Amino acid sequence: MDWNSLGFGYIKTDLRYISFWKDGHWDGGSLTEDNKVHISEGSTAIHYGQTCFEGLKAYRTKDGEINLFRPDQNAERMQRSCRRLMMPTMPTEVFIDACKQVVKANEKYLPPYGTGGTLYLRPYMIGVGDNIGVKPAPEYLFSIFCVPVGPYFKGGLTPTNFLVSSYDRAAGNGTGAAKVGGNYGGSLLPGAEAHQRSFSDAIYLDPTTHTKIEEVGSANFFGITKDHRFITPASPSILPSITKYSLLYLAKERLGMEVSETDVYVDQLDQFAEAGACGTAAVISPIGGIQNGDDFHVFYSETEVGPWTKKLYDELVGIQYGDVEAPEGWIEKV
Repeated sequence: MDWNSLGFGYIKTDLRYISFWKDGHWDGGSLTEDNKVHISEGSTAIHYGQTCFEGLKAYRTKDGEINLFRPDQNAERMQRSCRRLMMPTMPTEVFIDACKQVVKANEKYLPPYGTGGTLYLRPYMIGVGDNIGVKPAPEYLFSIFCVPVGPYFKGGLTPTNFLVSSYDRAAGNGTGAAKVGGNYGGSLLPGAEAHQRSFSDAIYLDPTTHTKIEEVGSANFFGITKDHRFITPASPSILPSITKYSLLYLAKERLGMEVSETDVYVDQLDQFAEAGACGTAAVISPIGGIQNGDDFHVFYSETEVGPWTKKLYDELVGIQYGDVEAPEGWIEKV
């Protein structure tokens, strides 16, 4: 493969893990070459959105080993998503073992160290089986496939601009804190409108008052104040990003910053010297500026990444690739 030409798109790999839940329990799970899903036309995943997913990566280290970054946290978050949709949960140890099976079976697709590439894992669960009423599915399918992906930033760690949307990402007491398909289907239109106006993506405000920043596209927001405090929004309708909580820890424990989860009002952006979006795909995406109505607010720069954002990025990526010592329990060896 041409590792340097990888983007973030689907590439069929050799094997994926699949397991079925029926009659109250999961089967033993297995690897399959078939990348097509065969389900009943009455499946709740099709009609009622009973579907959730996760995203995590495998990293090749300098010495040739393979790291998974905090897969236990992905397992636990998926369990919370499943409970929100009345789906059975997959035990953490089975989830992690399945991830390892998929990585080992597709190791030739794992980009070499130094290319900036990773092997992206996509676990998902859907309600299947013959059904027509609005109720939990009689059966479930859990699967994990993988795709080799390149570095998210082709031009380096470069800031981009975002547009505050008038749409709500999720209801105040809805499924915002769960990683469910419906949250993303509803984001396609506001995301497309932002792209049409030459912005990277939409920024969503809280659904109750429309005064506080919640999420940046499909990522979490963070800001760094002029006195070097790391702040990220707190809300029951925000998806709890594993990357965000990793950055909260590193900002405090490694960089000595004061950190907090609190309200971030969209009309008080001048408190921040730097800002960014964080998530599994991009790790950190620096925010150059935010368009809110007629107001355009620029943070550190529209062309250069801020120094504290760069320090956090280097620390986190260094841990993921094995170049920086990881906090206990953060790395699972394959």
